[in-house]
Amino acid sequence: MAEQAIVNLVYQIGAGDAPFTLFFAIILTSYLLEDVAIVAAAVLAANSSLSLPLAVLAVFAGIATGDLALYYLGAWSSHWRGFRYAILTNQSMRSVRRRLQRNTATNIFIIRFIPGLRTLGYALCGIFRVHPVRFLTAVLAATAVWTSVVFTLVYQLGSQAWVQASAYKWWLIPIAGLILLISNRTVKRRLQRPLKRPSFS
Repeated sequence: MAEQAIVNLVYQIGAGDAPFTLFFAIILTSYLLEDVAIVAAAVLAANSSLSLPLAVLAVFAGIATGDLALYYLGAWSSHWRGFRYAILTNQSMRSVRRRLQRNTATNIFIIRFIPGLRTLGYALCGIFRVHPVRFLTAVLAATAVWTSVVFTLVYQLGSQAWVQASAYKWWLIPIAGLILLISNRTVKRRLQRPLKRPSFS
């Protein structure tokens, strides 16, 4: 199971490896499971295995570069003439294109906070040539909101004396990560019932 493998990796690294090893481990983890990376970074910071600024920076670096990768993957795919023609001549895609280009920040926030839209939404930003600076600014703002909420909650919990004194304190990573994964999938399923395709406002 991918989630458990990542949790085990972060757990082993948290046993005492160098801070920069932890830093890059969090970045790599964020490419696969963002929420698990945020939780792991917060727990490592609470345990003083990684400094708070470095933990936050690792999360931001991982998420931002991952989102940019999706953007440029979309931009690269638009070089295929047949694919570009199919996308640009589709009536629904024309509407999505106008909305992404006119209200980039608003729609990036919608994409960030609705499970299941991120990969498609950010790739479409690249396909439709949304200005990269506007895209990155909106992504960083949306990431800051989501990360600050999850990171702060887990960090505060992990900093509690009873958690620090527990021999099972590292279980906070898989437990919190699993809760977030289940929550995201539940929201995604509920949103898919009334909607047949992704929509952006």
